Amino acid sequence: MRVVATAGHVDHGKSSLVQALTGTNPDRFEEERRRGLTIDLGFAHTLLGNGEGVSFIDVPGHVRFLRNMLAGVGGVDACMFVVAATEGWKPQSEEHLRILELVGLQHGFVALTKADLVDDEWRELQEMDVRDHLAGTFLAEAPIVAVSATTGEGIDAVRAALATLVATTPAAIDRGRPRLWIDRVFAAKGSGTVITGTLTGGTVRTDDQLHAGGHPVRVRSVQSHGDRHDSIGPGNRVALNLVGVDHTDLHRGDAVVTPAQWRPTRRFDAGLTVLASLAHVVSRRGAYAAYIGSGEFPVKLRVLGSESIRPGGAGLVRLHLATELPLMPGDRFVLRESGRDETVGGGEVLDVAPVRPASKAQPNRDVDRVIDERGWVTLDDLEALTGERRTATVTHWVVSPSALAATQHALRQRVAAASELGLDIALLDDRERAAIATLDGVAVEAGRARPVAAKDPLADHPFVAALLAGGTAPPDPAGVDKAQLRELVRRTLVVERDGLYFHPRAIETAAHAAAGLLRANPTGFTMSQFREALGNTRKHAVPLATEMDARGITRRRDDVRIAGPKLPAS
Repeated sequence: MRVVATAGHVDHGKSSLVQALTGTNPDRFEEERRRGLTIDLGFAHTLLGNGEGVSFIDVPGHVRFLRNMLAGVGGVDACMFVVAATEGWKPQSEEHLRILELVGLQHGFVALTKADLVDDEWRELQEMDVRDHLAGTFLAEAPIVAVSATTGEGIDAVRAALATLVATTPAAIDRGRPRLWIDRVFAAKGSGTVITGTLTGGTVRTDDQLHAGGHPVRVRSVQSHGDRHDSIGPGNRVALNLVGVDHTDLHRGDAVVTPAQWRPTRRFDAGLTVLASLAHVVSRRGAYAAYIGSGEFPVKLRVLGSESIRPGGAGLVRLHLATELPLMPGDRFVLRESGRDETVGGGEVLDVAPVRPASKAQPNRDVDRVIDERGWVTLDDLEALTGERRTATVTHWVVSPSALAATQHALRQRVAAASELGLDIALLDDRERAAIATLDGVAVEAGRARPVAAKDPLADHPFVAALLAGGTAPPDPAGVDKAQLRELVRRTLVVERDGLYFHPRAIETAAHAAAGLLRANPTGFTMSQFREALGNTRKHAVPLATEMDARGITRRRDDVRIAGPKLPAS
């Protein structure tokens, strides 16, 4: 299915032509039908002779409803540009054409309507005039098809032009990142909240958990042109029945997305092309509105690298939004100046989350620039910011060469300056812990990073040997470095209990002594009996008994110890 927008001056027959092609009057409101004037977006669809489907978005032609026209051209594939043979090229014809160019449209054809009301000579003159106006635009070589929605003359030719348009317009790409800009929202009886829009970027399925205008929602059902679907891909007009949000909480211009895949932003850098017909330069002075997707959003503008952009020129700008939007590089927008009520220009989003100050920003769509400016960026963040998936440099990070080299250099210095125990990696942040594993000549063992050539000061530590020799009556750690002592305990080379230190074998000795006592006295043994069995003093016997209780070897019951679940058999 291709989505085709109509465009052109008011009262040039756009809606009538769509009705002649589809059998559906796209004017949805009684006021529109009574006045013969399209006020809001209209929708219709038809199947062509080759079986391909076309969805029409019929946009208003009157200047007073230009914002509604702009809401309809985001996400369309092509256009059917309408010019009446009776009136020829008009001001809104020109403005609509420029807007279509600004949003990046590349495909379309021209329908010269009301052809039955003029003679052949006049029609040929109008075709020549239209061709002159199209020179240098994306419609410069487009077919011009004369048609009458009243008599049906030329309808087959329009259908043939649509078939060619469908065949030559690239299909929407499924990038696995669905986004739907809402252009209608209403409450359907018995169903609840329903939104419509043109789906781009990915597939939506029934029961998907999404965000609509920032509200968590579940997709109850999916429809396209009245047909129910379990799932639907990009490039289609879609209606979603949503659970979890009231229809009054959603508006035209809100987006439906998978939240984990997007990083909504309040500012973005972009390239802006200013219309040559503008009578003044574009600077930060002015009340601007950006038309993005299906919405109109007030923005503050700053020109990057200069003070202004002249008419017909292009430059870089930073736009500040009042609300967060899920944007991606390549998104198109149209900029209007509210005070003068004029279209200023339009352009392309380049960076959805600029990190450099405006005075130093040089945005483009280069993914490497995004990585270089951030230094470290996770795979998921990079894809959300750029739409591109890269291979990780370090674990789940994509790292610029300079940032990785700087981190590695700093880590080597910290390892070299650390004590003989090595650098405690618990002191490092996530990036540093990921990077330290990339250092040649540095080994990470038991939570410490040391040069490979360095001897482990805890290997064969004399205090461990002294504890082993001391058995259940070990010596105090006099003269032992406190940091080394803590590390010995952390590595379980030494057991600490109540301020005393034991070799692990002392715990085993105590456990076997307890097992012997309980074989002789199943109802339990006293601390005095335990001390005599070990041949030590109460100073050491009490901490050993407490350690056994903690390990489940014994259990304390009043003044005696009884067998625990981990008491050894002998």
